[in-house]
Amino acid sequence: LEAIVSHPQGVRPEVMKKITDYTKLFWANHGNRNNTTAQKFLPDFTPAELEEAALAAARNKVLTGTPAEIRQELSELQPSFFDPNFEPLLTAKSPRGELDILQASTNNFYSGVSLADLKDFHEEYPLNSRLVKTADGKLVEEVYRAGTPDGSFKPGLYADYLNKAIEYLEKARAYAEPGQDQVLIDLINFYQMGTPRYWLTFGASWVQNNPTVDFANGFIEVYADARGAKGTSQSFVSVTDERVNKLITSIADNAQYFENRAPWLDQYKKQGVKPPKAKAVETVIETGDFSVNTVGDNLPNENEIHEKYGTKSFLFTGSSRAFSRATGTSGAREFAYTDEEFEISRKYGDEAEDLLTALHEVIGHGSGKLSPKLTQESAYYLKEYASTLEEARADLMGLWNVTDPKLKELGLISHPDVAKAMYYSAARVALSQLRSIPEGDTIEEDHQRDRQLIVNYIMDKTGAIQLVERDGKHYMVIKDFDKMREGVGMLLAELMRIKAEGDYDAIKELVDKYGVHFDPKLRDEVMARYKKLDLPVYWAGINSELTPTFDAQGKVVRVRISYPRDFVRQQLGYAAMYEPRLLSSRKR
Repeated sequence: LEAIVSHPQGVRPEVMKKITDYTKLFWANHGNRNNTTAQKFLPDFTPAELEEAALAAARNKVLTGTPAEIRQELSELQPSFFDPNFEPLLTAKSPRGELDILQASTNNFYSGVSLADLKDFHEEYPLNSRLVKTADGKLVEEVYRAGTPDGSFKPGLYADYLNKAIEYLEKARAYAEPGQDQVLIDLINFYQMGTPRYWLTFGASWVQNNPTVDFANGFIEVYADARGAKGTSQSFVSVTDERVNKLITSIADNAQYFENRAPWLDQYKKQGVKPPKAKAVETVIETGDFSVNTVGDNLPNENEIHEKYGTKSFLFTGSSRAFSRATGTSGAREFAYTDEEFEISRKYGDEAEDLLTALHEVIGHGSGKLSPKLTQESAYYLKEYASTLEEARADLMGLWNVTDPKLKELGLISHPDVAKAMYYSAARVALSQLRSIPEGDTIEEDHQRDRQLIVNYIMDKTGAIQLVERDGKHYMVIKDFDKMREGVGMLLAELMRIKAEGDYDAIKELVDKYGVHFDPKLRDEVMARYKKLDLPVYWAGINSELTPTFDAQGKVVRVRISYPRDFVRQQLGYAAMYEPRLLSSRKR
């Protein structure tokens, strides 16, 4: 695809447009499965048109191979591109038929492995390895690591790419802020050796360091693995946004206050909470499994580090602004049931969204403590439901605390209607998020499951939210705000208990009942309403670009930042770092 898009000479314009559109989606999702819904998306071009374009790329000398070899490769790839029933889901947490969650998922974490194979198998590298079943039935962990210079740790999967990362991490040490040099050394050690011990060492040093120019880097989030064990590679570099930093730091400084007032049992409440490091930031770059869709983040994910050293939270102000400006208020207007709901959402919706993100990341993920009877991370016990639980728990902490007078005292909330705006949005999202799931009747993505779980649970247990039809359109209507908060507290307390005790059966029952299934007729209605609004249903981001100036000794003396508009050119530039032939010949 990149070879064709970078050198379009000889390809018919109408074919080139279809291939370019598909390639944009491919880049944005790191493949041809939607990274929100996990569903496969199909191209508008035909196999014959792809062959025509590939042969043109060969004539342009950016694809190697004879025409016969290229046709053979395209024939082998045809099911992957064009067959909707061939490996349809990247991550299948609710598979149908005889396949289990690993067999039905098409990611690269497992090869020939079933859930039954994992019984009594202990992984040495649970986060950063590919698990393969050999011909003789043995399970082998193919660890992601670069290897050490002395050969004591042999190179593993992705060694070439990890060595490239290490090369730049070594260069970054010369520009590190105080304490950050050791953080970089610890990350390099992890990439070389790949053992969990070095990952925890890096996490501990990283979370205790709070520089103005910060970063995250590693195999971090486990959403793409149906088991919730294998991490995907991601990175960002950020700069603290001092203008809006008060919001998030004020919440962090009062973490113990909010912990004490959580609705769960005292035995699950932390004492001596270390205020998490928290900051509002602008991102310089986002790569790998990290994108503009992320408006907040809380890391590290390991409870072992949380309890000893705390966490670090980020509020990505640029992403929040971009979403607000791109969507405007037409979505709220369409799905608000009353004029009052719309006006409150219009006035306070952005403030409520930023506040929810801050509460979610700072006092949501870092809150609570596990039962001493657990000898592993809670995710070990909760398995494929762990991420949904954790995202729901963090959202509920925001919804629970938005009415607390402490926020007014800290100057973090401008009007009581901010709380109503947050509740209205939390109810509406159970409808609006269906626009991103064009096929099927189940939700696979953890954040979407968490939002559906919250709304459906409150509807069932308290009646505070009702699905109402008017003039052929459906709305989520809040009948009683106090009852809704009561439902928030009920679910939050139960989720904390489940996490603390590692109660797999309880979280499975909750999520399967309230968070997975939806009425496809309702989804079709929502998609039709959004189509009339001409609002995007999918997002991709363009990174800023940095141009350095060097002195005579080769040291960076200044950096110019620019903001490109050409997504295709930027992505081809990244690809050319590894394949120079992909330097674009496209016209600007």
